[in-house]
Amino acid sequence: MTAAPRRVVIYSRVSTSRQDPGHQLLALRGVVAAGGFTLVREYVETASGATADRPMLKALLADAARRRFDTVMVFEVSRLGRSLRDLVDTFETFRALNIDLVIHQSGIDTKTPAGRALLQIAGVFSEFERSLIVERTHAGLATARAKGVRLGRPPVGDGIIDAIRALRSQGCGINTIARELRCGKSTVQRVAEQMKQEAAHAQ
Repeated sequence: MTAAPRRVVIYSRVSTSRQDPGHQLLALRGVVAAGGFTLVREYVETASGATADRPMLKALLADAARRRFDTVMVFEVSRLGRSLRDLVDTFETFRALNIDLVIHQSGIDTKTPAGRALLQIAGVFSEFERSLIVERTHAGLATARAKGVRLGRPPVGDGIIDAIRALRSQGCGINTIARELRCGKSTVQRVAEQMKQEAAHAQ
């Protein structure tokens, strides 16, 4: 039985309006055609790699949570993330959702053993970062308890937060988002409350 074609989306980003994403799109469309993939959508935006305000990436993460595609294709890894931590969070989000990643310039496809190794390495970095957070949190909790300070929550990855914000902005309920992203309901509620406060302050 022949396997169904992979459902692929393209994510392309340029930093300024003076730059043209055309060469990225042309190269990636060629990969899609050569691979016999099914192109579902192209997410194209103009945004600095240093900013967190990337609405098209947020839309991509929301669609990933809804399983609207199997694979994300980018021209190069710098198009996707704004820092190593940001990249690791995004990789972890894709892995949790069973979404493959193709990085054209690096010749990486996580459908292959070599490509999967990339996400495994990303997972090691992520686990290391989490262990540092836990270590710092435990030390901080001990100090906070001694001072009688109310204890807070450890941080959540930027990739998950972006996905929560994207789904919430599209009207998804808290229970649905928590189920789709496999994260705690309290996390979704906290992000939703932050969005509500931001909207109130913007008025």
